[in-house]
Amino acid sequence: MTMSLDPATNPATGPRHWPGPDSAAARIIEPPRFGRWLCLVAVALGLVWIAYQLLTNPGFQWDIVGRYMLDPTVLRGIAMTIQLTFLVMVIGAVIGVLVALMRMSRDPFLNFCAHGFVWFFRGTPVLVQLIFWYNLAALFPQLQLGIPFDGPKFFEISATVAISSFTAALLGLGLNEGAYMAEIIRAGLLSVDAGQTEASKALGHRPWQTFRIVVLPQAMKAIVPPTGNQLIGMLKYTSLASVVALHELMHSVETIYSRTFETMPLLIVAALWYLILVSILSVVQFFIERHYLKGWQAEIHVPLQA
Repeated sequence: MTMSLDPATNPATGPRHWPGPDSAAARIIEPPRFGRWLCLVAVALGLVWIAYQLLTNPGFQWDIVGRYMLDPTVLRGIAMTIQLTFLVMVIGAVIGVLVALMRMSRDPFLNFCAHGFVWFFRGTPVLVQLIFWYNLAALFPQLQLGIPFDGPKFFEISATVAISSFTAALLGLGLNEGAYMAEIIRAGLLSVDAGQTEASKALGHRPWQTFRIVVLPQAMKAIVPPTGNQLIGMLKYTSLASVVALHELMHSVETIYSRTFETMPLLIVAALWYLILVSILSVVQFFIERHYLKGWQAEIHVPLQA
């Protein structure tokens, strides 16, 4: 028995421009979106009000902001902020790799030590850690290297000399960052299928070769995005080092406005520089992520065929 379908009702054999003007699909009408338009108007009014305040409020003192944007004291603070951020992230990454491998180890002692490290440094505020290291001389006036329990000492130095503002900032921020990086790296390593490790062993690779050649490159796609977020967060966390008198960006700004009493313009200078540095890091993070996602993510923006 042969059935013939009307071309107008059969998309496979119908007209080229199906659906036609009389089809159900053509009669679908989008519902009015009053909420979207109200939100759009509210956002536009908010932006207009912010722009009006920025341009007309004399309290912003944009002439003073422009004068201090390239002030030598501020530029030295920016250089210290960049240097501290870089060194802290290097320390955090090295500690993070070691602690992550210890946490994934089958050795119960290494696993326990890694758990304790992460628990302690993630559980105490960064500000408390900074002040603790800066005032370490109150507990240990002399830092010594030698046999414990009144044994012979091979090296000894005053804690006030060894723990400067910069050293305290490195220790406080670096150890704290190491605890967070350990969890980020551990999560990235766990994202790699166990079969990859077995295949590497079958090829005769040693454990370190397996980690460096097979596991770590595949884990980078999961490690890079949160690490970029940590880097951007650390750039801003360096402002906490001002409490230990380190001459980074925030402390440099505080030094100026404590003398001139131009508090708001100098805070705007600090905020603008932080925004500039974070924007640069965000662009760098974007390209690094795109590099490590090659071969893992399908293209989203597919050109439409005419």
